[in-house]
Formats: sequence, C-alpha cells, structure tokens
Amino acid sequence: MAPGGCAAVARAPEAVRGRSPSQLAWRRFRRDRVAVASLVVLSLVVVFALLAPLWAHWTGHPYDATFPETGLDANGLPRGPGGGFWLGADQLGRDVLVRAAYGARISLAVGVLAALLAAAAGTLVGTLAGYLGGVVDALLARLMDVTLALPYLLVAIMLATTFPISSAGASLAMTVVVIAFFSFASVGRVVRGQVLSLRRREFVEAARALGASDARIMVVDVLPNLVAQVTVLTSMLVPASIVFEATLSFLGVGVRPPVPSWGSMLGEGGEVFRTAWWLPAVPGALLLLTTLSFTLIGDGIRDAVDPRGGRAAGRG
Repeated sequence: MAPGGCAAVARAPEAVRGRSPSQLAWRRFRRDRVAVASLVVLSLVVVFALLAPLWAHWTGHPYDATFPETGLDANGLPRGPGGGFWLGADQLGRDVLVRAAYGARISLAVGVLAALLAAAAGTLVGTLAGYLGGVVDALLARLMDVTLALPYLLVAIMLATTFPISSAGASLAMTVVVIAFFSFASVGRVVRGQVLSLRRREFVEAARALGASDARIMVVDVLPNLVAQVTVLTSMLVPASIVFEATLSFLGVGVRPPVPSWGSMLGEGGEVFRTAWWLPAVPGALLLLTTLSFTLIGDGIRDAVDPRGGRAAGRG
C-alpha cells in the first residue's frame, strides 16, 4: 500500500447467527408489551398464592379459623379492611386476605392441571381420529361432538349430588377431572383438523414408504408439528378452567369447605355485599386479573407462534 494512499480493507462477511423457532417466538413475545405486562401481573398473583402460609403466619389467622371477637363488630357484621384484618373479615370472622391467598392456590392449581389434562386427552383423541380415519375417526369425532353438546353445569351438579364427596382432596381431584372432560373436545377438534392435513404431507408419505409404523409416524412425525397449536390452545384453556372452577364452587359443587376458593368466596360474599363490599370485591378482582392475564398471555403466545395472524397482522 502506498504511503498516504487510501485502500479499502476487505472484510469477510460475518456469519449470520441462526435462531430456532422457539427463540424467534420468544423474541416476538418479548416485544408484545401487553403480554409481558400480563405476565408480570400473573407472576404477582402466583407469588401472592405461594406466600399464603406466610400471610397466615404474619397475621396469625389460619384460613379456616374464625375470630368472632375481633373480626366482627358489635352488631355481628364483618369488619372492613384495616387493623388486624388487612382486607377485612367475612361473616364468620375469618381473614379475607389469607383465604384469598389460599383460594388463589386452588384456582391456579385447578386451572393449570385441568388445562394440561384436557390438552393431553384432546391431543391424543384428535391425533388418533385424524390419522387413523374411518370408523375410529367417526366414533371419536361423535364423542367430541356429544361432549361439546352436554350442559356441563347440569352434569357437574348431577355428579356432585350422585357421588357426594366429603374430602377436600377428593373434591379437588373430581373438579379437575370434570373440567378436563368438558374441555378436551375443543382441543381434540382442532388437533383432528391439523392431523387430517398433516397425514397427506410428503414427509408422512416418505415415512410410511420407509416402513415406519403408524404409532411411530404419529409420535415422531405428526406430534412435533402440533406443539405450537397445542401450546396456544392450552394457554387459552387455563383461564376458562379457572372460571369453570369458580362457577362450580360458587354453586357449591366444586372444592369442598373449609378449603377456600374464589368461587365459594364470591358466593358467600354475595349474601352480604351491601354491608361488606370487600367480600365479593377481593376474590372478584383477583379472578378478573388472573383470567385476563392468562387470556392476554395466550394472545401473545398465539401472535409469537404465528406472526402472520391475530393481532400481529392487525398491527401490520
């Protein structure tokens, strides 16, 4: 190079860093401010539920203990927020804060477990129906149609009255199973439609030509292509399951007392809401925040997985 001369130094092009589909989806999800804010709110609700034993320890009020002397006034009415009861007391003098925290545990556990169980059952039934076709498809498709047509509240009430359960743990398990049974069909129908399309794809035909069994094709080739759709459906099922559990508990056929639930707290608070507004307000606000957060997170996951549709397309 001549002194004082100018020469361009050639640089080798930098290698483009590859990203997996999950990394790209997470990157798109983080850009969704509504979904991220909803995730923060949901995290606060989860922390509130996890700290339930600490709330009981700090206040000295177990969730099933009554304090008529301090929780009720001279007229026998519940005391409002303040003093020894941060969010007030109920008709029996029980701490609303502690009961709401334990109720959050029940609602979150039932919502997540029922959604996972429904997603697993729906994926299995939808995959078998869509891939095998014929008589199997006809039977399973009619089973899903019948399940969707059943009046779930009437059936749940019938089961609760026919098979009375006194144990709180057994009632919790029964609630999860009932919710999952009435929710799996919505997943199964979507999965069935996806599998009907996938089984005609070239990679399935190639696997079949190589001698792969039907079971191997469904597990190795078909199911991985359903992960995104099932994830979105599961995220949408959680808030629906939480509302389902709250409805059953509100009607008295969900989780049995003395275990608190947001639904049962709403039912109890509705009796005296004119004089004790905090009784329905606290579980109602928590229920609204939780279900709304799950719904918005589900929307964010849907947009992250499929950026060409949903709100992402609307913003474009």
